[in-house]
This record gives sequence, structure tokens and C-alpha cells, in this order.
Amino acid sequence: MSMNVGVPGGLGREPEVMIDINTTPLIDVMLVLLVMLIITIPIQLHAVNLNLPTGNPPPPLVLPQVVNLDIDDQSKIYWNGEVVADKAALEDRIKLAAAEADQPEIHLRPNKLAKYAVVAEVMASAQRLGLTKIGIVGSEQFINEP
Repeated sequence: MSMNVGVPGGLGREPEVMIDINTTPLIDVMLVLLVMLIITIPIQLHAVNLNLPTGNPPPPLVLPQVVNLDIDDQSKIYWNGEVVADKAALEDRIKLAAAEADQPEIHLRPNKLAKYAVVAEVMASAQRLGLTKIGIVGSEQFINEP
């Protein structure tokens, strides 16, 4: 609260009327209301609560067929242990595997000394012909030993 005590320079004059609004109590009330509002609003979390099933999922009914596609150090390609004669024969086998309803998993195992161009060509052919389940197996041989 503010108070006007007197007028400087004269005792006999009437004190001037104060025409300014005292805003200090208004600001105090607004701050109290703001604090009450902040306290009463619930904290909103950015999370979605889901009820997930617990336990182990059942094993698949049909185990996937696995095709081992090996590339040796002389860049020869083996399909489940059989030597593939050329690129056309490999693409024929890939087409047959891609045409199956349940595609087999292709485990590509290149030798450390195989040419990169051959490995890249096999992977590009598999992708181009529609195989979706292909993975490189045995990559621990590429780690440099100290």
C-alpha cells in the first residue's frame, strides 16, 4: 500500500488527491492465483500406456527353410554345398526360391578372401529377383585381430 503523507514546500495547502491505482495488491493476488493454478493442474506425461502380454511367445508352427550360400576364397559360389556353375544358374535358383510362398532364409557366408564384387553381385541379384530374407553370416572373421 502506498500513502501520500504531505506536499513538499507548504504546510497550509490541501494534499493532492492521488489518482494512480495501486497495482501492488493486484499483482500479489495474480501471483497467488498463478501458483495455485500451477499446483492444481495435473502433470501431463508424454507416454502411452499399453497392456502388453507377458510370457514367452509360442514357437513358429513351421520352421523356416535355410539356404546356405557360401562364397569361398576363389570366389566360387556354393548353394547348400553344391557348386553353382555360373551367374545364370545362380539366378535360376534365386528365382525359384523367390517364387515360393514361404521364402527360405538365405545365409550368405563369404570367405574373408573372396572378391567383394562377387559378394555384391550375389546380394544385388537376390534383391533384384525378389528375395527378402537374406543375411550375412560369419562376419566375425572380418574383425582384425590385435
